Amino acid sequence: MPRPTLARVDLAALRYNYRLACQRTGSGQAMAVVKADGYGHGLAAVATALRDDAPCFAVACLEEALTIRQAGLTQPVVLLEGVHAPADLAVCAAQGFEPVLHHGQQVQWAMASRERPLVWLKLNTGMNRLGFPPAELPALMSQLTPAGFRVRGLMTHFACADDLESGFTVTQTRVFETAAAEFPELLLSAANSAAHFRPGQPLFDWSRPGIMLYGATPMLDATGMELGLKPVMSLESELISVRTLEPGMSVGYGARWVADKPTLMGVVAIGYGDGYPRHAGTGTPAAVKGIRVRLIGRVSMDMLAVDLSPVPDARPGDSVELWGSQVSVDEVADAAGTIGYELLTGVTPRVPRQYSE
Repeated sequence: MPRPTLARVDLAALRYNYRLACQRTGSGQAMAVVKADGYGHGLAAVATALRDDAPCFAVACLEEALTIRQAGLTQPVVLLEGVHAPADLAVCAAQGFEPVLHHGQQVQWAMASRERPLVWLKLNTGMNRLGFPPAELPALMSQLTPAGFRVRGLMTHFACADDLESGFTVTQTRVFETAAAEFPELLLSAANSAAHFRPGQPLFDWSRPGIMLYGATPMLDATGMELGLKPVMSLESELISVRTLEPGMSVGYGARWVADKPTLMGVVAIGYGDGYPRHAGTGTPAAVKGIRVRLIGRVSMDMLAVDLSPVPDARPGDSVELWGSQVSVDEVADAAGTIGYELLTGVTPRVPRQYSE
C-alpha cells in the first residue's frame, strides 16, 4: 500500500486564480507563468489545465518550453531567461518560442544566427538583475530591426511590488514608460503577481501572473486567501503513531521540545525528504481531521510530530493537512521564515500529485 503522503492539486482553483488575474489586467492580457514545474504543481498538468484560458505561457528556460509542446499545447511561450546557447535560437524559431534578450552576448548570438524568432527586450529599470540600460534601447532597436528581427515587446521586472509602502515600483514604472515612449509599436510587460494588487498600478499590455495562480500570496502583509485567491495545492498525509508524552519527555532530534504536562502527540508521515521545511519549528500550524494543531520538535526527513491536545480522539490513519484550504501555505512559510514560493516549488518528486477539478 502506498505511503499516505500526497499533494492534491485543484485545477479549478488554478483557473479561478488565472481568471482573477485577467480581470485585474483590464484591457491587457495575462501570460501564465508556469516555470519551476508549474511552481511545483506539475508543468504539463498546469499548462494543460489553462489550455483554453491562457493565450500565452512564460517559463524560465528552453527545457520548460519544450515540456509545454510535448503536452500538445501550441500557444506562444516566452523564455524569461532567454537563450543559453546560439543553437537555442533555431529551436525557438521552429517551436514558436519567444526568447527575452537581456544581455549583449545574446544579441551577438542573434545577429550571427540565420534564425529570426520573435524576441522581447528586457530593460533594467532598477532591479539590477537582468536587462539592458534603458539608454541603450534605441541602439538595440536600430541593430535588430534592420537585421530582420521582430521585436514583440519590452519587458522589465519589479523589485518591491510586494511592499505597498515602497515607492520604488512607481520609480521603475516611470523609467520603463519613458524608455518605451519612443517605440509605441512595441508591447509592454512589467507586472508580476504583486503588481496586480497595487492600487493604480499600470499593468500594460501583458501582465505576468506567477505565484498568484497557485493561491499563495505575492504580498508582504496578506495571505493568498485574504487577497481572494484559492489554494491550489493541498499537501496531505496521515498520523502513523499516537502516544501520550509525560512531563519531562522530549520528542525528536536534539530533544528540542520537552512536554511540561501530559501531551497527546502524533507522528505524521512527512518530512524534509518530501519538501516540508526542516526549519519549520514548534508552533507551525497544521490541521488534523480539520482541527488546527501545532508542530512540536524538529522536522525529520520522513516524519514530524504534532501536539494533538485539540484533537483528543485522534488515531493513526487520521488525515493531516500540512497546508491547503485549512492552513494557508503562507502561514507555514511565515512560521518557517521563508515564502510560499519556496515551499510549493520544493515539494519533492516522491510526493505524488493527484489532480482534480
